[in-house]
Amino acid sequence: MIKDLSTLGYQQEAGVATVTLNRPERLNSFTEEMHDEFRRVLAHLVPACEAREVRVMVLTGAGRGFCAGQDLGARKRVPGEPLRDLGASIEKNFGPLASALRALPVPVIAAVNGVAAGAGANLALVCDLVYAARSASFVQSFSKVGLLPDTGGSWILPRMIGPARAMGLSLFADKLPAEKAEQWGMIWKCLDDAELMPEVRRVAAQLASGPTLAYANTKRALWASSTNDLASQLDLERDLIRECGYSDDYAEGVNAFAEKREPRFTGR
Repeated sequence: MIKDLSTLGYQQEAGVATVTLNRPERLNSFTEEMHDEFRRVLAHLVPACEAREVRVMVLTGAGRGFCAGQDLGARKRVPGEPLRDLGASIEKNFGPLASALRALPVPVIAAVNGVAAGAGANLALVCDLVYAARSASFVQSFSKVGLLPDTGGSWILPRMIGPARAMGLSLFADKLPAEKAEQWGMIWKCLDDAELMPEVRRVAAQLASGPTLAYANTKRALWASSTNDLASQLDLERDLIRECGYSDDYAEGVNAFAEKREPRFTGR
């Protein structure tokens, strides 16, 4: 299906695509190769989602960590070398990756199985639903290397947890345990470690059998609401509901309600 992946795992079954960050010896930190492979995965996922072959995506990490962000080993500077343009890396890699996950027309679930630091933390947070193991943590570690939150972190954190908490996490680079992240509304659910993947698989299967277009349009509407005024949002709701109203799933949902049975959604 997707050949010769070495830094990512990919599995597709029953409408659920699972992408596993697979550099456990480096806490799944990103290299150019991993970014290249993620672009290949997304090039497969986008048409697969549009064809309703994939109706949910799950993102997780191999080993004891979710993702430690950028692999800084590749960034060590030898004295005398020219300074690196870090903005080019954001423009080419982390920015488009965050945008692509947001734009996928299916629910994207992050299963955070361990530490999520730097760009790894914000990669999880740009997903639509975040489930985290109780042993997991989130670290905005950028200030420790003289940087600021990227991969959408400076945009999403204040909207999720408010400006005071976002500023504190960003300036102090403190570790935020998954349990407190749930209490702050930063993630959807914190689970005991042994329950994380079984619950994520259960939820992914549930969503994969649901009204896919309705989920896609819900995702578009909710993410747009943070920058739209009310009039614009009402217009968007009208347009998206109109689209849903022409779907087979809407007709099935209404018929199932009238017939007092469970709907059988096809994603069409």
